Amino acid sequence: MAQRYVRVQSQTGQLHYGLLRPDRSVQVLDAPPWLQGQPTDMELSADSYAMLAPCAPSKVVAIGKNYAARAIEMGTTTPAEPLLFIKPSTAVIAAGAPIYYPTQATQIDYEGELAVVIGTRCAHVPPDEAHAKIWGYTIANDITARDLQQRDDQWTRAKGFDTFCPLGPWIVRELSPGARLQTFLNQRAEPVQSASVEDMTYSPDYLVAYISEIMTLLPGDVILTGTPAGSGPMKVGDQVRVEIEGIGGLSNTVALRPQER
Repeated sequence: MAQRYVRVQSQTGQLHYGLLRPDRSVQVLDAPPWLQGQPTDMELSADSYAMLAPCAPSKVVAIGKNYAARAIEMGTTTPAEPLLFIKPSTAVIAAGAPIYYPTQATQIDYEGELAVVIGTRCAHVPPDEAHAKIWGYTIANDITARDLQQRDDQWTRAKGFDTFCPLGPWIVRELSPGARLQTFLNQRAEPVQSASVEDMTYSPDYLVAYISEIMTLLPGDVILTGTPAGSGPMKVGDQVRVEIEGIGGLSNTVALRPQER
């Protein structure tokens, strides 16, 4: 099993990066792993921490229409260049945390995606050096208020609500080029999304180089690489799970904010 890098909060409220062991205990690192964090003698038992999103990015850069079948599904063609948008860092939540259905929206959709975690500062990175800037891979769900996306001339509101970027549950260093991405709704056996990550139009390496010509990527920043065909709506109470071979599964449930019940 590949090493799984996590970010957790102990019962005393302290935040730690660490290595998740098979028994769910965590060997604590002395710094984020992409900043050369090393194992310490501290260990957290499985019942002594809460799992957080595996990184705390300064920004999340997302890609639209990066699978040809998804572009066709949206009634468009594949963009001649990567289509970029930003999700705020405040949208990031952990596996198991609720996705809150905003009162402004009438339809929110799941979008299962492969997420890339940046390891070193990236600015104007040549394409042949881009892969070395990727520290690891995790899973994301680019939640979208579809009715607001269609209403607005840009996507900030539709993509930017708090809780609209589930991320995790951990990071792995390597990923098979042909890893399969699947999204499941309410634990049904048949996935609502299923594709190989190599079906992307623009690869993770290409995206790192392309984005770094526009904005500086910092260690711990995240790139969402796009969703395949099959995105669809969710309602309050639905559970959505995104799985990627070689990483694991990211599950979250749609809820109303407590004051809205």
